[in-house]
Amino acid sequence: MVLYVNSCVREDSRTDKIARAVLDKIGGENTEVYLPEKELMPLSEERLEKRTRLIEAGDYSDGMFDLSKQFAKADKIVFSAPYWDLSFPSLLKLYIENIFVNGIVFEYDSNGVPHGLCKADEVIYVTTAGGPYIADYSFGYIKDLAVNYLGIPNATLIKAEMLDVEGFDADEIVKNTIANL
Repeated sequence: MVLYVNSCVREDSRTDKIARAVLDKIGGENTEVYLPEKELMPLSEERLEKRTRLIEAGDYSDGMFDLSKQFAKADKIVFSAPYWDLSFPSLLKLYIENIFVNGIVFEYDSNGVPHGLCKADEVIYVTTAGGPYIADYSFGYIKDLAVNYLGIPNATLIKAEMLDVEGFDADEIVKNTIANL
């Protein structure tokens, strides 16, 4: 199953349009997690204590672990995240904070080194930028997390940039990005 983690808030999102073309190219079944409709909460002291207590007990039955279990079981993961203010939407960070659960998506070995437990063979990160795109604080973060902590060996970037710069044809850039998938 392909997991589509959609952090696009605009109804006619260019990022989502490209991501859906990626999903079409992959084919097969996919499940969408539309982050704007999720009631994601930051880990407050109370939620963190509850989560820690449950993890230490090995009890992952609470609903707070559902997204993490879904993520760990996916065969492939597609993120759609517009490039805002040199990063991705805060909803995606909240999602990551909520799914990054010891014992579900990663575990520590006896030396304290994290090892990924995710089934996915690839993360595909789809983004669009109004100007030039710099991957350091968006795709770079996701790639490092996937490869070094989640056990997902491959991370692919698909981007369309310069979409809001005068003299560039945004529709043509999006169309070409899709055509070159």
